[in-house]
Amino acid sequence: MSSGCSAAEHRNISVMWKTVSEDCNLACDYCYYSTCGGKPGRKINRIDPIILEKFIREYMERSRGAATFAWQGGEPLLAGLDFFEEVVQLQAKHAPRNTIISNSLQTNGTLITDKWASFLKKFNFLVGVSLDGSKEIHDARRVDSVGQGSFDRVMKGIAHLRKHRVDFNILTVVHKGNVDKAAEMMRFFESENLAFVQFIPCMDFRAQEINRPGVYDITPEEYGDFLCEAFDCWYNDGEPQTSIRFFDEMLNVYVNREPGLCIHRAACPQTIILEQNGDAFPCDFFIHADWKVGNVGTDSIEEILAHPLYDKFLKMKPNLPEPCRTCDWKKLCHGGCPRNREWSTDLLTSDVDYFCSSYKQVYSYADERMKQLGNKVRARLFEQNVIRYFKGKLPERNDPCPCGSGKKYKQCCAALKSSLHH
Repeated sequence: MSSGCSAAEHRNISVMWKTVSEDCNLACDYCYYSTCGGKPGRKINRIDPIILEKFIREYMERSRGAATFAWQGGEPLLAGLDFFEEVVQLQAKHAPRNTIISNSLQTNGTLITDKWASFLKKFNFLVGVSLDGSKEIHDARRVDSVGQGSFDRVMKGIAHLRKHRVDFNILTVVHKGNVDKAAEMMRFFESENLAFVQFIPCMDFRAQEINRPGVYDITPEEYGDFLCEAFDCWYNDGEPQTSIRFFDEMLNVYVNREPGLCIHRAACPQTIILEQNGDAFPCDFFIHADWKVGNVGTDSIEEILAHPLYDKFLKMKPNLPEPCRTCDWKKLCHGGCPRNREWSTDLLTSDVDYFCSSYKQVYSYADERMKQLGNKVRARLFEQNVIRYFKGKLPERNDPCPCGSGKKYKQCCAALKSSLHH
């Protein structure tokens, strides 16, 4: 997307809703969002039903075949099962025919019961569960209001998800307590058969005004060392067994595909982040009055996307600092996350991402092995798709490349030695 485009021109947006605002039943010491100390009030801050239906109706009207919702918190399950039953009813009520509706939910896992898991399976929710590693690591920081660890409750919730075959993945915060334990954590995830894991570095964004830098729990050197150690485990002699989001995204680039994770894409995605009261923001890391782009209770989606601040936000990511423009690894990170770059007052210039050196460290460390793995994956896909789509014959030069990159064959795998007999 060119940075000069108006946001309103782009139709496909995803939405993330802070379902219960900051209400949460845990009091993780590093949480940058919830301030209730693990003691939500008797009355949970749920989304107003009128605002909920107004937004879902308008969103579905412009959905064009696909609607994507993410529910976060605080702890979204505090909204109650009846709230999410209302959500799926409203989605079905307002969705045009043949619309693919996707719901994802990020939870600390402690409130998942058999009944919850049954519901999540029935409506195909993708569930992210926060888990920072083994019991000892997790319980040190992910505690409730009286300081008790939550590991056993999380694993019980995961057992319910497994029983009902709910699709779920693990979200792991990398902090001072586990940044030197990458191999140990990888062994733990593998031993528990937790096959899909995403790492996020611990940072504090409580002060989210424009130009206020984040506060980080780990150094770039620590994070770089962590990623290199985790990569060695993940690579597994060229046969990865566990999906680690960071390395999967790297591999996408080596097989000529676009990364899916916003941090490593050339442009920020079209997303609307909604607070429980309907206030709208362009990004989860930019929830502050300085970045409010409207309220879905009173403004239309088009008005929100056309807000000058939204356009200003979208122009930040591609506006790279000088070192990024000529960097050998630009195609892998595209400058990282705008939130991790310190900006000038006018938001026209910035320093490099706080984790720039971490990325460079792991990119150079993994490069040769990623090339080998990328070639292997491309060759495997090429062979499968030549049989499936080209009846075993090599494609013409201008045909789409069978490796699935989206490029023409002549611009992609034409030089790749095919093991097919032809």
